[in-house]
Amino acid sequence: MLILGLTGSIAMGKSAAARVLKRRGIPVHDSDAAVHAVLSPGGAAVAAVAAAFPESHRGGGIDRQILGRLVFGDTPALRRLEAILHPLARRATIRFLSAAARRRVPIVVLDIPLLFEIGADRQVDAVLVLTAPAWLQRSRALQRPGMTAEKLDAILSRQVPDPIKRRRADHVVTSAQGVAPTARGLSAALRILATQRPRCWKPGWR
Repeated sequence: MLILGLTGSIAMGKSAAARVLKRRGIPVHDSDAAVHAVLSPGGAAVAAVAAAFPESHRGGGIDRQILGRLVFGDTPALRRLEAILHPLARRATIRFLSAAARRRVPIVVLDIPLLFEIGADRQVDAVLVLTAPAWLQRSRALQRPGMTAEKLDAILSRQVPDPIKRRRADHVVTSAQGVAPTARGLSAALRILATQRPRCWKPGWR
């Protein structure tokens, strides 16, 4: 089973690419969705996050908008949060990979926005980066609800710059021309990946 890491900076088209891959029957693990799940009512992170950030505890779960404001621009607070969330997200990834391996699927995708930042590129067989021109990225990002120029700049400051991501990637696909050209780029990458021998997955993967 080959493990493909899918990543890209904010507003580069990664989510749209993940949807294309899913439609083609490729299992995709969404790391952001996994984090959202553990912060929802009954989620595995609720008690620990509520203890560390009491103001974020709402309705039996964690209000992610409040939580985001509490850690925004506060590196020690962000590190405390990451120490809670990262091990839980890792367990969810392992469960996903184990289930896919049991089904003997040939390729799976780990959709990880901060793949390079957390060192997950060392645990996948190949990395595919979604990219777009900086002006288009910024325009897309600023259209998101609640996004401001200040918040966007803070997010970008914590991400590996796009040019470095592209240099470190095995495959680069641009989303600048829309969904159809992006899908063609993904198809080209998948054809190459089909010839690659998996090396990362094995029982007990950590």
